[in-house]
Amino acid sequence: MAKLKAAFYRQHDVTVIAKQLLGKILVTDINGVRTAGVIVETEAYAGIGDRASHAWNNRRTKRTEVMYRPGGFAYVYLCYGIHYLFNVVTNMEDTPHAVLIRALQPVDGIDMMQRRYNNKPSAKLTAGPGSLCKAMGIDAALNGESLTGKKVWIETGQDIEEDDITVSTRVGVQYAGEDAYLPYRFSIKNNDWVSKGKGL
Repeated sequence: MAKLKAAFYRQHDVTVIAKQLLGKILVTDINGVRTAGVIVETEAYAGIGDRASHAWNNRRTKRTEVMYRPGGFAYVYLCYGIHYLFNVVTNMEDTPHAVLIRALQPVDGIDMMQRRYNNKPSAKLTAGPGSLCKAMGIDAALNGESLTGKKVWIETGQDIEEDDITVSTRVGVQYAGEDAYLPYRFSIKNNDWVSKGKGL
């Protein structure tokens, strides 16, 4: 399947992109080993006006600087000092929108995913943002990587109809006040790999 082009990531509505990413295929190529999974759950983060975003109130730090690039880069950060989380930078330069990839349905390299996760049962392998990063070999080394490059990218998959998308609130953002209740979490209905509302 073809890689998504940079123009896809540079659309202006982060919630539209978050929904359009459902059904697409996230791929990593780590030391020549391909692992891939269908994206089944996402969360949108709307930049400087979104209290749940790392870039809220125009916060620019060494960590968040990648969010200010034009859409089409990976934003990978360490959460709680334990789990890496993978985000897709979207919109145009200096508009720090991002989409968190929360869950995948594995399709390629499942044996490698299980080895990376110490042979964890496959039902739990990629159902959660921290779990999927471990299974896919995603860590800080991929932060800032172009999503049109050769290490991590997203391929065309199937388009998911609006009626087949569940919309809900984001996970673990209670600190964001009213913004914690924004309907910015999207998942494929009745997919067994959706994270069921859990955190990492």
